[in-house]
This record gives sequence, C-alpha cells and structure tokens, in this order.
Amino acid sequence: MIFLYAFLILLAVAAPLMLVYRRVRTGHRGKAPLVANIASFFGVMVVIAVGFLSQGAAAVSEADAASVVSSDALATGLGYLSAALSVGICSIGGGIAVAAAASAALGALSENEELFGKSLIFVGLAEGLALYGLLIGFMIISKL
Repeated sequence: MIFLYAFLILLAVAAPLMLVYRRVRTGHRGKAPLVANIASFFGVMVVIAVGFLSQGAAAVSEADAASVVSSDALATGLGYLSAALSVGICSIGGGIAVAAAASAALGALSENEELFGKSLIFVGLAEGLALYGLLIGFMIISKL
C-alpha cells in the first residue's frame, strides 16, 4: 500500500512537470500545467494523510477500545490537518496580499508622501489575514 502512495506522489509531481517542460520548450506558457501540478500534489497529499490516519484508527482492536480515550484518532488527525491548512493557506494569502499592497503603497508614496497613513492601513489589513488564520489554528488545536 505504501508503494501505491509513493507512486501516486511521483505521478502527481512528475506528470504536470513534464507538461510544463514540453509547453515551455515549444514556446507556450506553462502556467496552467504548473498550477495543475501544485493542485494535484496537495490533493494527493490530503488523500494520503486521510488514508494514513484512517489506517491508524482502524488498527485499534476491540480489547484496546475500552482503554482508548473518547477522542477518535481520525478526528484528531483531521483536526491537526485542518489547523495546519488554516495557518498555511491564510499565511500564503496574507503574503500575497502584503506583496501587492506594499508595492502599490510604495508607488503611491513616491508620488505623494501624505498617503503614508492610508497605505499603512491597507498593508496592516492584509497582514491581519495571516494573524486570523493563526488564531483559527489555535482555536482548532485547543478543541482537540
């Protein structure tokens, strides 16, 4: 079963990269296959994580079921996975937003220095997105 997971990871990474290489070599843009590569890689990683977590939950025998705490292993694992996704995706989104807002703010400041306060607010709002993701991640972990 582990060989199947390894093959899926290799296929999810290698197949779209071959498309990117072929498109760039022929003079086309390779952005769409690259986005497909990223999406398929993370999709396969989520499927594999759920597969490994469900195997751990199914491995508990009936004799050990009485000693297992009331939380299910699959639910706990998915809780950690959701906390990690919350923090990671919000941090990536916050980074993209800060990059766009900061470059626009620097362009506006070069023309009019009075816009410093307004531009600082927009950069701070974009940065708050990552902080909200971190807060949600802590809230999820505290409930596990």
